[in-house]
Amino acid sequence: MSLFFRTNMKEKIEEFTAKITSLGQVLRISERALRMADLERGTTAPEFWNDNQKARAVLKEIDIEKKWIDKYNAAEKALLDSKDFYQMLEDGGDDSEVRAELEKSITSLEKIIATIELMKMLGGEDDNCDTIFEIHSGAGGTEATDWANMLLRMYTRYFEDYGYEHHLVDLVPGDEGGVKSAVLEVKGEYAFGYLKAEIGVHRLVRISPFDSNARRHTSFVSVSAIPMVEDAVSVEVKDEDLRIDTYRSSGAGGQHVNKTESAVRMTHLPTGIVASCQTERSQIKNREICMKMLKAKLLQHYRAEEERKRDAKAAEKKKIEWGSQIRSYVLHPYNMVKDHRTEHETSNTTAVLDGDIHEFIRQYLLKH
Repeated sequence: MSLFFRTNMKEKIEEFTAKITSLGQVLRISERALRMADLERGTTAPEFWNDNQKARAVLKEIDIEKKWIDKYNAAEKALLDSKDFYQMLEDGGDDSEVRAELEKSITSLEKIIATIELMKMLGGEDDNCDTIFEIHSGAGGTEATDWANMLLRMYTRYFEDYGYEHHLVDLVPGDEGGVKSAVLEVKGEYAFGYLKAEIGVHRLVRISPFDSNARRHTSFVSVSAIPMVEDAVSVEVKDEDLRIDTYRSSGAGGQHVNKTESAVRMTHLPTGIVASCQTERSQIKNREICMKMLKAKLLQHYRAEEERKRDAKAAEKKKIEWGSQIRSYVLHPYNMVKDHRTEHETSNTTAVLDGDIHEFIRQYLLKH
């Protein structure tokens, strides 16, 4: 084993040992373990399910604590593996297989610690919620709807790469192609916590494939994420405040979409908030999904109203203005994707549009 390799591995192991010790103290892992054990004992009580809402809240807290403990334990295991492989090399000379395993365990440890450090920043009230994720094209006709379609593909790839369950619940195609709007339900660990980094206006600059004169065009698409908060179930929606429209689905779906009005749109009249769903074959199922999304939007609206009353400046930060793009995707005259909030950028536009956006999200979370 070369002196450089041995020194490098030893320094990394020492660095990660200190980090894991510090994380254990900051995250109060011992306290979390005791808390989880106490909560789990409570679930065995005969009266536990007498209050379903309280029981679900307890199970959710157990799940959150378990995720923290499991991540920390995985980091400790990877650290022990690294130390063992290092010691094997020290004791037995330079073995290529053991050396490869050491490098592999160090890489795994780096990823686990990076994940834990990122999770520390996802401490918001709704960060661990599933989310309603919406994409809306701006003005610009086919050019804008094509950009919205490109973003829909980008995010779908990202969801697949990171193991998020995603379901397209509403899709309005453009008049001449592309997407006017798309709504997805995204489920997974810290779905809203990560995707809140994407809220805002996304700007595309390119030579338009729809312009016969090959001129450069700028297009805008807005993206929003709304947490699917469990409390939203309790939001009251009065019948007299609700307008329900049914219509034929506009997306793909074969003969079924042409024969039945299974798509549902709900409008909350006092607020003007709209939710729609058309991807299920059953109108009843579309109604259920639509109501769930409407309640989530209403809860977010009521929270924003309360926040406006407490702090007008905080409310102003939540606005999405067409002139305040968060990220620019430039495909001409050079290749560059740049986030204007963090200054993070890359020239690998192809990878980004193929779903490689996690570093943009990570950089946002590190600064907010």
